Amino acid sequence: MKKNLIILTMTVLFVLSGASLLFAQEGPDGNKRKGKYTYKNVYKACSARGEVQSKTPIISPSDKTMAQWKRLFDKKKFDLFKCSDEWSKLSEEEINDIYSYLYNYAADSPTPAKCK
Repeated sequence: MKKNLIILTMTVLFVLSGASLLFAQEGPDGNKRKGKYTYKNVYKACSARGEVQSKTPIISPSDKTMAQWKRLFDKKKFDLFKCSDEWSKLSEEEINDIYSYLYNYAADSPTPAKCK
């Protein structure tokens, strides 16, 4: 009886610790697919206005590490991206989605972006 109780307790603790690891999240909680779409649209609008030459983003997610993206978005300084008019019009949700996209495909992520 005592042995069964110990086994049951260990099993419950093991399951709970495994579940907590699944729900632990280090990165941003935005939608990375929406972030990619929004990020590209920022540069399309910026290009149409004439501030940048290319309709594609000038910075790829793999240009920085996850920690570098985190620092940049924590400071909320988006001068690096240019297109300040477009960035100032983005909602917090859109910025979080872009952050999620850049963070999840950073140079040191499990799936870094391979092309611009």
